[in-house]
Amino acid sequence: MVKAGASPLVTADWVKDNLNNPNVRIFEVSVDPDVYKRAHIPGAVNLDWHVDLVDTVNRDIASRDKLQTCLRKAGVTPDTTIVIYGDHNNWFAAWGAWILEIYGLGQNVRLLDGGRKLWEARALPVTADVPSFPETAIALPGRDDRLRARLVDVLAIAEGRIAGQLIDIRSPDEYSGKIFAPEGVKELSIRAGHIPGAENVPWGTIVNDDGTFKPVDEIRAIYAAKGVDGSQPVVTYCRIGERSSHSWFALKRILGYDVRNYDGSWTEYGNAVGVPVTNKSGTIWLGK
Repeated sequence: MVKAGASPLVTADWVKDNLNNPNVRIFEVSVDPDVYKRAHIPGAVNLDWHVDLVDTVNRDIASRDKLQTCLRKAGVTPDTTIVIYGDHNNWFAAWGAWILEIYGLGQNVRLLDGGRKLWEARALPVTADVPSFPETAIALPGRDDRLRARLVDVLAIAEGRIAGQLIDIRSPDEYSGKIFAPEGVKELSIRAGHIPGAENVPWGTIVNDDGTFKPVDEIRAIYAAKGVDGSQPVVTYCRIGERSSHSWFALKRILGYDVRNYDGSWTEYGNAVGVPVTNKSGTIWLGK
């Protein structure tokens, strides 16, 4: 495996210097998978989150066999350093990193700090060519579900039955219940608000204008101001689990806290029967 330093992040310069390194494999995981077709980092393999990283029949992450097939076709070995990047401040890139960690590759994975946004802003090399690699026989272990929170887990925390801290990384308006979802996004939930007891730490508070993460000490201080210091297990959530993966990455991989991502997030919790919701805006039911 290529030594990229102790950080789970790599810089654009590091990636540029390793574009032709056979022990490095670059993956793009973007919110809009079609941006890859227009142009991408040379040698990057496209992982379509709609297809490659999910179970398209059940609402679930990709199976071990499905993900394993993708990695084999991309020429990934147990010693490959995997670099992931994407659009929209690496939301789905971080989600891809979370899934790879669930399947035992966390120590191999690095996130390109700043993602597509920074790479394009610096006018670094791009291409429309789709690479091909000799297929490998990498074998993934089973899922480590300790990195994933379920509805029963967040409900137990909300009701005080188990210790833990809930972090809602959505915008303040989503958190308060003023809106159901970000502008331009279908609601997919019938209630607005947040899980009782959750602290609101929007994902954007921990990044710089260029899309890179803020310095470690600043990130730690931002969470500490909300009472999150690593002394308790943490669960992050958003609307469908992708923005919260970005915060999961910061808390787990950068700060080293005990963190799970709740990928059911608000589209599951906000539609669940018999669970409590905190809503400060008075907007409870969709359409009212």
